[in-house]
Amino acid sequence: MYETEANHGVSFQGELPADVVARFAESRQTVTLRTLIPWSEHCTECVWPTCFTTCDLYSPRADGKCRRFVDGMVRIDCPGTLNSYILRISFKRWGKLWSPANLKTYSLGDADRAEQRDLRVATFLNTVPIAAIRNNLTSKRYSMKKRWAASDASGEGRPNCLLIECYNPNPASVSITVTARQDSSPIPFQALLMMEPGFNRHRVAVADFERVIDVSTQFGIDLTPNEIADGLTLYFGAMDFVNDTAFAPSARQVDGPRPAFTKPCKCIVWDLDNTLWEGILVEDGAEKVRLRAGMASILKELDDRGILLSIASKNNHDEAMAVLRRFGLDEYFLSPQISWNPKSEGIQRIATSLNIGLDSILFVDDSPFEREQVQSGCRDTMVLDAAEYQNILQRPDCQAPVTEESKKRRLFYRDQERRDLTQKDFHGEYVAFLRDCNLRLTIRPMTEANLERVHELTQRTNQMNFSGNRYSRDHLRRLLNRSDVDTYVLDCEDRFGSYGTIGFCLIERREVCMTDLMFSCRIQAKRVEHAFLSHLIKRYRQIVPGLFFVNYRKSKKNAEPGKVFADLGFQVLGETDGVTRLAFPPEIEVPDDGIVEMVDLAAGVLPEAIPSSSLQSIELCSTQGDKIFD
Repeated sequence: MYETEANHGVSFQGELPADVVARFAESRQTVTLRTLIPWSEHCTECVWPTCFTTCDLYSPRADGKCRRFVDGMVRIDCPGTLNSYILRISFKRWGKLWSPANLKTYSLGDADRAEQRDLRVATFLNTVPIAAIRNNLTSKRYSMKKRWAASDASGEGRPNCLLIECYNPNPASVSITVTARQDSSPIPFQALLMMEPGFNRHRVAVADFERVIDVSTQFGIDLTPNEIADGLTLYFGAMDFVNDTAFAPSARQVDGPRPAFTKPCKCIVWDLDNTLWEGILVEDGAEKVRLRAGMASILKELDDRGILLSIASKNNHDEAMAVLRRFGLDEYFLSPQISWNPKSEGIQRIATSLNIGLDSILFVDDSPFEREQVQSGCRDTMVLDAAEYQNILQRPDCQAPVTEESKKRRLFYRDQERRDLTQKDFHGEYVAFLRDCNLRLTIRPMTEANLERVHELTQRTNQMNFSGNRYSRDHLRRLLNRSDVDTYVLDCEDRFGSYGTIGFCLIERREVCMTDLMFSCRIQAKRVEHAFLSHLIKRYRQIVPGLFFVNYRKSKKNAEPGKVFADLGFQVLGETDGVTRLAFPPEIEVPDDGIVEMVDLAAGVLPEAIPSSSLQSIELCSTQGDKIFD
């Protein structure tokens, strides 16, 4: 289901390749129950309705709300697919899909009737001739759908996975972050889904969500494309929690039957003994096994092409990994399954971990018995005799261009592995969770190269905008030419990936006063703001002993994140025209919890030389400030 009330665009099935439509239709054969999540277009920085009047990037829909997708959600009727339609969405750079959700399920017949009723109501609302009445009814209708989605989660049965179907018509892969969160917990569930060019079907186990959030009650869920170009187009089919008979607990994603064309191989799973290396480890010993001729270069080329590598081997795990480290190959292999269990079980676990289909895996083994066992347990998995390993780069299903993105694909999945481990391990102490995330904040000066991104940030930020200011591009360019201010642009990443540009700061040098500070809400509650403020205070203390000032325009929107100033020890000097004047006393030690690593590439920006007249002004302020703090 989706926000039909405000999205009336339609297109025709003919704009999609016939084989892609057939792939979308496969889920109708395996899904028995589904939820009805009412997806809507949303903004990563949205603070409705303030941003409608303050954001320079605001583009109104017919109902006055912001258009986050270029053409809205364009409906393509496709009878036979799970929803009976596919949505074409062209994302603006700040756009995402969002909805309240629960796990209440419906039979496919009941879900179809609910979808049809929803479309009829939306069509009727669109015919109301008076715009004010039409917009009011539209708003009430979607509010009702949100309340319904947040209601009792009891239904006809329990879903076993979140099903996301997506056709990516672009030449490059697109990563999408799935986030589910509840107000009662600071730790959200997150998963990264890689949308390869072509059709994609991802299934994420409900059990994975349960490890982090309480799925028995309402939660919010969103799908956010990461670091995309403006106007990126994707096509979505199912986006619901479902009970899917094709989904096994040991495999997050199991695609349907392979089409007639050659399906690209996404992962090659290797046996070890007499396959990756010559010899049998437990019989010959680690010192006698030898890597097969040309194997290292084959693995590197596959890795550069973006084809993932893993292992399914009957061996002692620690001994086998030690040999791989000796060969310098251990980092190539994701989710290696080295044990004495059947190799088909290991391959199913690999599919689960990497979130790929069993039919996109090629298994290489020297043993006919093991190849047959894998085909018996994983009927869609391809197998290859290890004697053919030197021809693997010429296989049609292993042809993929080497790009900068393909070279990073393994790292993307490595990050996802770490994310999953972190979510499993941290149910309690939040600071320990953050510390294990390896947050890194990179500080740069504003330049022409990043000015456009800063402009977008200043227009979009609301909850963590501590001045309330919005800057035009011309204003930002004038700041570049001023010698009496320092500008800072902040990029953040953690062990799970990059958040991109998330902050902007402006310091008036004359009295070392922070007049602007704003952050993307994507890093809220990660203590990035604490780390940055502490870093700046230390930085300016090296040049100017005395007070560090902040101008803070407090509002209902930024009051909660504004507690950062009290947390660090800032004290209030007074208030003028709604702006609170804060100062960090010189005698107080600057706190640093060590959660965020700072990478300061703006070190040359801080002037050796704030003018002497300004220093006298600062010293005077410091003296007056000391009296206030006494």
